[in-house]
Parts: sequence; structure tokens; C-alpha cells
Amino acid sequence: MDREVRPSLRFAMVCASNMNRSMESHALLQKRGFNVWSFGTGANVKLPGTAPDKPIVYNFRVPYREIYEELRAQNEEYFRNASVLPMLERNMAVKPAPERWQDREASRQHFDVVVSFEERVFEAILEDCQQREPVDFELMHVINLEVRDTYADAAEGAVLALHLCELLEAALQSRADSGRYSEPVLMDSGHDASDPVERVLYAFEDRTGRRLLYSPQYS
Repeated sequence: MDREVRPSLRFAMVCASNMNRSMESHALLQKRGFNVWSFGTGANVKLPGTAPDKPIVYNFRVPYREIYEELRAQNEEYFRNASVLPMLERNMAVKPAPERWQDREASRQHFDVVVSFEERVFEAILEDCQQREPVDFELMHVINLEVRDTYADAAEGAVLALHLCELLEAALQSRADSGRYSEPVLMDSGHDASDPVERVLYAFEDRTGRRLLYSPQYS
């Protein structure tokens, strides 16, 4: 089946390592025709090892296929049962390698919507935004949707992220951006927002029971 073709809004999915949560959402949104990228914010890429206190660490930009082949050679049965190999197989079908949010070239990569899946990732995105001088002063909506870092939770989180992005896409296509906000906002579903984007976020919280963090930024 051909992929849907959607408007040209740019979306970014961001987790710590660009391995699980961001990639599951990237894969789903890509199938639905979204203009989507994904990133991690950590110092490096971490995967679960054979012991809880011994994660496997790689640099960003090491290809998913290279990681896959190394882990398969080490202990294929263990890493397949732990969902690490299926995760890497999914990732290889989406893009070549994990990318770090802080290393992107902002002048070439503006995003209309950035969805993170963990509060510390959300904070890292905001810190990076505040350390950069805006290039085009284009509004970027940074939203945190908290999702546990497991293979199963990432799949559930991707469905929620897709729903959220569909709602935001409709709102952003019909609004003229105005005003600037710099502080994170903990959404309150009892608040009557006049801003179309905030109305979407309140409605999403009401429907899903998920709390969101939101901070518009300029890039």
C-alpha cells in the first residue's frame, strides 16, 4: 500500500538514545505520510545488556545494522528474547543510524512540532534551544508525552503520538502563529484555552488521561 501524502509540516520524535520510543513513533508516523525525523538527547546510545547494571554503549551515528550484527554475534537468543534485535530490525527499515538532537544543524532542520517521551529529554531539548540563537525565528512547539522505555510501551506511545500529531497538524494548518512563550506549561484539562494548539493539548489530555508538558520555542 502506498504511503499517505500529507502537508509539509515537519515533526521530530525525540527520546534519550534514538533507539526505541522515538523510532517506534518515527516508523508509525512515516507510514502515515508525516514529514518526520527522530533524535536522541543522551551523551551516547545505551541498550540493555545481559546484566541490569551493564548497559551496552555506542556512539551516535554508529549504524543500526552494525550494532545489530555485533549483538547478534554476541548472543542472538538473548538479544532477540529481550526485544533488542527486533527493535534494531525495525530501526534499520526507517533510517541508517541514531542521531543526536544537539548535533543537528538548526539552520537546515526547523521543526514545527517536537514530541519528547521523557521529561529529562524535554528539558534537554529546551536547554539546547535556549543555547542557540534563533535562525529564522520560526515557532516550534515542544511537547512531552511521557512513555516508559520498553518495547511494548513504545508501541502504545507511538499510537498516542500519532493521534496527537494528527490533532496538531489540523490546528497548525489553520492558525497564524502569534506570541512567544518560554516557560514549560503543565497542561490543565480544566483550563479553557483560547490558543488552538493549547486546545488540542487539553482535548488530548481529556481523551487519554495523559499529562503533557508544553513549551513553544523559536528556532
